[in-house]
Amino acid sequence: MAKTSEGSLIKGLGLIDSTTLVIGSMIGSGVFIVAADISRQVQSPGLMMMTWFVTAILTLIAALSYGELAAAMPHAGGQYVYLREAFGPLYGFLYGWTLFMVIQTGTIAAVAVAFAKYAGVFFPWISDQNYLLGGGKVGVTTQQLVAIAIIVFLTWSNTRGIRTGAMVQNVFTVAKVAAILGLIGAGFLVGRNPEAVASNFNGFWRNADWSFTTIRLIGVAMVGSLFSSDAWNNVTFTAGEVRNPRRNLPLSLALGVCIVSALYILSNFVYLNVLTFEAIQHAPKDRVAAAAAEHMLGPVALQIMAAAIMISTFGCVNGLTLAGARVYYAMAKDKLFFRRATELDPKTNAPVFSLAVQCIWSVALTLSGSYNDLLDYVIFAVLLFYILTIAGLFVLRRTRPDMDRPYKAIGYPVLPALYIVAAGLIEVLLLAYKPNYTWPGLIIVLLGLPVYFIWRRKATI
Repeated sequence: MAKTSEGSLIKGLGLIDSTTLVIGSMIGSGVFIVAADISRQVQSPGLMMMTWFVTAILTLIAALSYGELAAAMPHAGGQYVYLREAFGPLYGFLYGWTLFMVIQTGTIAAVAVAFAKYAGVFFPWISDQNYLLGGGKVGVTTQQLVAIAIIVFLTWSNTRGIRTGAMVQNVFTVAKVAAILGLIGAGFLVGRNPEAVASNFNGFWRNADWSFTTIRLIGVAMVGSLFSSDAWNNVTFTAGEVRNPRRNLPLSLALGVCIVSALYILSNFVYLNVLTFEAIQHAPKDRVAAAAAEHMLGPVALQIMAAAIMISTFGCVNGLTLAGARVYYAMAKDKLFFRRATELDPKTNAPVFSLAVQCIWSVALTLSGSYNDLLDYVIFAVLLFYILTIAGLFVLRRTRPDMDRPYKAIGYPVLPALYIVAAGLIEVLLLAYKPNYTWPGLIIVLLGLPVYFIWRRKATI
């Protein structure tokens, strides 16, 4: 029988559940799309693949580093708790604030809209041009309605308890991995295009001069691959509900990131095996996976890929919904969020109020239509918090040397330091070459400063 801790959160997640949460939260619609933008930026098949390899290495280093923190502090809230313990409550709050305002809710909105967009392949009335109310920026479309329905439904299903959320996650993660493996298998076994292979692999490193220009191209292009590989940390938010967390959290982080990174790299090799580089760069609406599938399977590929992406995005929204609410629950216990967010449903032990507040703001962002812009803005802040959290690993090793660490970060201190340097370089490149992606994200984070002091003041009254 499941045991309880963290008040009365139920320890209902095993290793498989935790791993599918990592995988399911990471895989949304990005892997099917972002290769087009990356290829346009780097202008080289080799550099396109290098972008994915560097992303995979950095993500794995980060996950291995987080594993130490997760095993040492297996509490609800995960990354919020690590920042709070390493640097103080202000840093934890700024992360939780940004997570609630943009990172988690904006991603939920964007991925739900992606689900609705591909549902439109089967039901043409689901469209961003089919208005139910109003028109333009103040209207509500059928596409938005379906996205909102998905957000509300998955929020409701997660109020039924951690096992219900985990069951949905497991089913849809297995389905989406199977779909991607099907694409990969078809791409290597039957989809080989001699013209594409000759074009892509004979000039694999074209336009790569290995100067600072090449480093800059990869660093800036990684916005897409990093965002596609994000949300692996969501499993740490649910740490209070993981059985044997000192073993299962580090292991699920490593397994999940390795599996997803391998799927992403193989998928991109498939694109190069099936499509010419020019076809990848100019895929209709950037739908590279759909273009590759159409080349292999013909017109029916549109429906096949639409179904695969719907499965992928549905599972992704579920994972994000399940995990995010646990951060607001942890913040509320520190009196840095709405007091009611500490309450759990007496029957299901689910943080129902946290789920509801997250749902309301995600729906608001869906209706606003601004989620994509917000997500573009916030990638700089996301990476900044990753850097801070891994820096916290060094801080806690120094300030709390006696902390029980059942797992210690592999390659410490070299690999975590390498991550900080590499991610810091990417941040500098983004500041220099994509300022429109950086300053708005920093402003969102800084807007949390006055809110923090307001919450602190309320907590002392």
